[in-house]
Amino acid sequence: MLRLSAIGDICHTLPVIRTLQRAWPQARFTWIIGRAEAALAGGIEDIEFLVLDKRAGAGGSAALRRALRARQFDLLLHMQFAWRASMIARRIRAPVKLGYDRERALDLQWLFTTHRIAPAAREHVMDGLFGFARHLGVQERDYRWDIPVPAGARERAARVIPEGSRTLIVSPCSSHAARNWRPEYYAQVADYAVRNLGLRVVLCGGPSALERHMGEQIVRLMREPSLNLIGTDTLIELYATLARAWALLTPDSGPAHMATAVGTPVVGLYACTSAARSGPYFSREWCVDRFDAAARKYLGRSAAELPWRTKIERPGVMDLIRPEDAIERLTALLAAHP
Repeated sequence: MLRLSAIGDICHTLPVIRTLQRAWPQARFTWIIGRAEAALAGGIEDIEFLVLDKRAGAGGSAALRRALRARQFDLLLHMQFAWRASMIARRIRAPVKLGYDRERALDLQWLFTTHRIAPAAREHVMDGLFGFARHLGVQERDYRWDIPVPAGARERAARVIPEGSRTLIVSPCSSHAARNWRPEYYAQVADYAVRNLGLRVVLCGGPSALERHMGEQIVRLMREPSLNLIGTDTLIELYATLARAWALLTPDSGPAHMATAVGTPVVGLYACTSAARSGPYFSREWCVDRFDAAARKYLGRSAAELPWRTKIERPGVMDLIRPEDAIERLTALLAAHP
């Protein structure tokens, strides 16, 4: 399997691999993955990981080439339409290299494959990845992740979210800044969650200056108590914490799909992108999806008229989502899953 990034796509890919593992119990699986993504999935023992450290530049690529030099595979699943990934695919020795159909094979991916999955229109990203399993004759899906969590990460998560405490995690930032919501809106929703829904609020996120600043702003604007852990945990510690949460509030981001992997409901905030295409797979009904409104306002067309991969990452687009929209979804989720 060749799928380097990103965190959300890694979470989408793993159930496809689990499905093939169940169908082919004697097969051995090797996954070429990015360094950051390996921090989440790399502890899985029944998959071999070959890690590309993109930060190492030419040195990282050379190390991966050395690891592949003496290897021969029966099948390559080229699951990423990106030029960097296709340059790696060129160096993988396999008689069958399966990639996307011509329409979805961006960056000329089709030049680096021998076979292609069937075309499919307007699918969720995970459904598109399951097209690889369908092409190989495996129809029944195994929605299973089974990412091992070290004892230390579990213990930390238990301290953050003690047994019996109903906790809402707010992960306020995406890797795309245009997808981020206003800190004052997060503060309003978090205050309501504490005051009216009886929830604890914990802020989580990465160590970047943008994320830390966002967390500080939210805490400063809130009137109710919260716990700000932004920048203090590792990826696997966040994964363990999400497993103990009642729900997650986040924009289109990697943690939305990490929460899906551990069965935690997600109230996703979508305006730049469509929840139907890239939302949390089992929580799309709980998302606030204003992508159609964004399409009409910024592009003058309905979402149905746009190409399926369209993103509308314009200044102010996330203002189409109001605090009361997120509050309504949280209230509905609490009624459905008290």
